[in-house]
Amino acid sequence: MNAMVKVEKCNFCGKDVEPGTGLMYVKVDGTILWFCSRKCYKNYTTLRRDPRKYKWTAYYGMQVRG
Repeated sequence: MNAMVKVEKCNFCGKDVEPGTGLMYVKVDGTILWFCSRKCYKNYTTLRRDPRKYKWTAYYGMQVRG
């Protein structure tokens, strides 16, 4: 049986994370975050940056719903 593998999206930049690559970060509350690179991981967790402010992300310029 041939199973399809799930391609995740990076939680910071929005790029596809291929199976076997990237980082999977599990928060204390059980939330799973996927990152395509160490750059995205560091910007999200350590530096606490907003991806909507950086042109290299897919979320650049998006409005907050609320």
